[in-house]
Amino acid sequence: MFQSFRQAMAWLHTWFGLVLGFVLMAAFFFGALSVFDREIDRWAIPETRIAPQPMPSYEKLLRPAFERMQPTPLAIDAMRPRVDGPMPAHFDTVDSWSAYTTHRDPVLALYAGYQVPHAKDAEERIWAYATIDPRDGRLLPDEQLKIGSGFFFPLHYGLTLDWKNLGIWIVGFSALMMLAALVSGVIMHRKLFREFFTFRPGKAPLRSVLDLHNLTGVVALPFHFFFALTGLLIFASTYYFPLGETQLHGLHERHEQAEARETGLPHARADVSAGLANVDAMVAEAQRRWHEHGKAGEVGFLVLQHVGDANGYVSVYRAGTDRIALVGDGIHFKASTGAVIHEDPPATPVARVSEFLTGLHLQHFRHWLLRWLYVLGGLTGAACIATGFIFFVEKRKKQHAKTGNQGSRVVDALAVTTVTGMLIATLTLLIVNRLLPERLPAAWASRGDLEVYLFWAGWALAMAHAFVRSAPVAQERANPAWYEQCRTVSAMALAAVLLNWITTGDHLIKTVFTHPYWPVAGVDLFLLASAALATVAAHRLKARLGADQLAQSTEAGHA
Repeated sequence: MFQSFRQAMAWLHTWFGLVLGFVLMAAFFFGALSVFDREIDRWAIPETRIAPQPMPSYEKLLRPAFERMQPTPLAIDAMRPRVDGPMPAHFDTVDSWSAYTTHRDPVLALYAGYQVPHAKDAEERIWAYATIDPRDGRLLPDEQLKIGSGFFFPLHYGLTLDWKNLGIWIVGFSALMMLAALVSGVIMHRKLFREFFTFRPGKAPLRSVLDLHNLTGVVALPFHFFFALTGLLIFASTYYFPLGETQLHGLHERHEQAEARETGLPHARADVSAGLANVDAMVAEAQRRWHEHGKAGEVGFLVLQHVGDANGYVSVYRAGTDRIALVGDGIHFKASTGAVIHEDPPATPVARVSEFLTGLHLQHFRHWLLRWLYVLGGLTGAACIATGFIFFVEKRKKQHAKTGNQGSRVVDALAVTTVTGMLIATLTLLIVNRLLPERLPAAWASRGDLEVYLFWAGWALAMAHAFVRSAPVAQERANPAWYEQCRTVSAMALAAVLLNWITTGDHLIKTVFTHPYWPVAGVDLFLLASAALATVAAHRLKARLGADQLAQSTEAGHA
């Protein structure tokens, strides 16, 4: 079928990249945005534009907030089919309370899990979630979409396709095939070092596009390989190969029970009521022990397990901002007395490797330069895929025009949809976020749901426009949708910055100079930079459209 191994690799690289590139483009782009998901949340929810806060007092602030929590009616309705009998009016048996924060979070995320009476599975839990202001415990409205952490981040790894975790499987398969495409690309391009320095924008368009594709692929090759691999590893045991929860379920349960005996942390409730000692004193003791070992004493994760039971215990985890890990160094206390039960020992070599790979992928550590390099790597990956699409179309457009094949036209329209259409959808979400009132009519969908619907509607309109305007591609000319959507991106990015100013009063002079607040200023500056780049791209595309029209008129004159 192929005359050489390199030709086989070229075929593999081309078609894997073409078929799965649309998914990978979204994964790269929204992954890049997710690096600053907390900062985007601050832009989207003006009530949270405060300085990052430490874990607050449990006794003064967290306990009342936890006691107010209950599952939402939506969560209760979703649980109802998994319960034999009626659902209770109030959930009283608390399985766990937990609070999580990072060095970039001005707000505090609370989680509460409750046992469900008469559940078909005794391990079944129903969950409640809340976001509070850690300064005073004020409950923040959850109907406002956390655009960064609540939408862009899940879109990056799961495409928001939650049914049977379909999106996670699609992205995982695409990442696996991306590894194959990277290897095949290396085999195709044997002179990688030369291509690291090769970009000839003055050459023919096809040559320039290929140079840029090779350059963006080679420059960030380690980044692309590492993040595809670690993304697969993070989800491997949870979704792709959950042996502990499926084939080895019995062994998994016995392991948890054995671990509970070794650590002294009860695996189940004793069903004997017991009080709760002062949790703030437990936190202070944990910080004292960390300080003795020369470690930062910031609390990132606080968990109360088996609340109100004699087997209850409190776990205090150190924040992972000073190392490449999410959380760690847990110290566990008996809930009823406050006595230390167990202090996590140093991680094993295997656990340290897993912790390092997971932490490096999810980057919760405090290193702003590396964070920006992550963004650059993600956008470089998106540029590599986009130039691959363009090269595919440009290389085949002439041949397809002669034979009447519509393949180039379809691929070009899909490329427009994926590249500029994705930007239009993102900007639609930001603009809608600033235009929608805080309270919507009761008959409408929730504010967050409506924002998501309009995001997809914006993307669908961009796709329709790309296909409607793609007819010139079948005649060996450029698709005007590229130019028109670049102009739209530029206008929408400027509109988002202006709407943030009008609706909140947080203009750049304020957020940069008079009252510096870099999460919001950074998003506005990024939007302005995007508008500038889109304007330059639109100018170049307009010049190309003019050249195509001139060539067409010249050909008509000769005819």
